[in-house]
Amino acid sequence: MSMMKTTFTFTIPFLQVLVGCQSPQSQPQQAVQFVSQSIDNQEGKTIAERFQPLDGYLRKEAPANSFSNYLRNLPLKPANAQVHLYDGSLKSRQSAHAAVVDMDTGDRNLQQCADAIMRLRAEYLFAQKQYDQLHFNFTNGFNAEYAKWRQGQRVKIEGNRTTWYATNSPSTSYESFRKYLDLVFMYAGTLSLSKELKPKQLKNLEIGDVFIQGGSPGHAVIVVDVALKSSTGEKVFMLAQSYMPAQEIHVLKNPNDLVMSPWYSADFGDELVTPEWTFEWGMLSSF
Repeated sequence: MSMMKTTFTFTIPFLQVLVGCQSPQSQPQQAVQFVSQSIDNQEGKTIAERFQPLDGYLRKEAPANSFSNYLRNLPLKPANAQVHLYDGSLKSRQSAHAAVVDMDTGDRNLQQCADAIMRLRAEYLFAQKQYDQLHFNFTNGFNAEYAKWRQGQRVKIEGNRTTWYATNSPSTSYESFRKYLDLVFMYAGTLSLSKELKPKQLKNLEIGDVFIQGGSPGHAVIVVDVALKSSTGEKVFMLAQSYMPAQEIHVLKNPNDLVMSPWYSADFGDELVTPEWTFEWGMLSSF
């Protein structure tokens, strides 16, 4: 049965393609070289299996089908794996990560910082078949809804004009889903994602929350685990990121406390210092 053509038009400022993180060549680098971290279980194949909570801390409970549980159980490459770029070459800086997530990056320079966060969120929603919840905004404000893509609609971009147009080819495969994500990665970034996410108070930090600085330059990292101190309720968390050029998602070390690393204290003061970016207090958001 043929589908009626449905068109939505957005006339907004020029749609920029280069919306990812700033290049590490232009972002100031910290001189410190991080020592190799002790890994609780080198054979651990997920974040939860490889990294144990600090002494006196317990992981916060995460329901089986939740985004929190998905992130905590992300598959990891073997201990001491290096971070590769989208073209298969090694990232020039190999001192920032505690583990590498076992997930493809694609073969184009697309899955950068905000894109990696959208990828994780999208993979979770796709696996849960929550297709109506799977949508991201382009930098110009256009809402790229996966449910429409799945029905066979596609996006046409002509200058400042972005529209949906219908085809007769519904696309429900994973391969088509990945093509949808590549389109999102091309036209979305930290600026658009920062506007989509909801500001959140640090005291309420949860797995799946995002520290984000929107703009160009901009950067974003995602909280992939949280633990609480049994006696005081003090909270610690773990972060993951991609960067520019597009590269494998990796769990970050804590450059400020190599004993605690890769855990970070939620009581970090005015700035959250990560190996390749510093976020100001108040830059926490959530989906």
